[in-house]
Amino acid sequence: MKSVPWALAGLSLILSAMPADAAPTPNAAPAKARSAKVATAAKGRAPKAKPAAPPPVETPVPVPSDGATRVIDWVLAEHDNRGLPFAVIDKTGAALFLFDGKGQPLAAMPVLIGIAPGDDASPGVGSKSLAALGPAEKTTPAGRFLAKFGLPVAGERVLWVDYADSVAIHPIPGDAGAREKRRERMLSPTPDDNRITFGCINVPKAFYTGTIRPAFRRKGGYVYIMPDTKPLEAVFPRLRVRAVLDARAGGVIARP
Repeated sequence: MKSVPWALAGLSLILSAMPADAAPTPNAAPAKARSAKVATAAKGRAPKAKPAAPPPVETPVPVPSDGATRVIDWVLAEHDNRGLPFAVIDKTGAALFLFDGKGQPLAAMPVLIGIAPGDDASPGVGSKSLAALGPAEKTTPAGRFLAKFGLPVAGERVLWVDYADSVAIHPIPGDAGAREKRRERMLSPTPDDNRITFGCINVPKAFYTGTIRPAFRRKGGYVYIMPDTKPLEAVFPRLRVRAVLDARAGGVIARP
């Protein structure tokens, strides 16, 4: 007698265990057998784990440096912002600290700044095309600026910080941003790779439209850009006077 194939032997065992009225028709038997085998095999396999979703990328929250704290304290103490919103940009830390007209903090955000260190704009840089700028001319100048929204660039109005030298606060540009990985640079945990612009200050688009634009839209505001090569007091001379006044208030006579 020939041996029964394993598939038929399994089918015979299934049929013998089933009640007579539940026996399948001859045409349905192969399909039932296949279903039983698939179910048995499925029981022995562990369910596939779903791939874990990537953790959300969070924008680093900057902390004011000692120099930024001095500038903020001076502006608040002397009301140098004249009731307008103001931003302090710390180039060393590549960060922006935003306040309303009453001095209440609104936000802190990493920024992208000019590729080249330096605190002065090159003469005539505002009249040059981007392609004509040399590497040393791609600086973000330091100082105190009255910033206002003005003529559109690439179809969008920008917050001009220094119109004459073409320095503005605006969102990360699309094509250049993708090519130069500007978004990734802004999200990195350190400011080491945040120097990438031609001199303008780049911020995330959502931050620009949701925070910067509402704050400065009506009357503009002041932007204080801290130096990265000059002494802080050379850019903001009032800090020297402030240091003397603070020292006298504490009973200490200090040299300016």
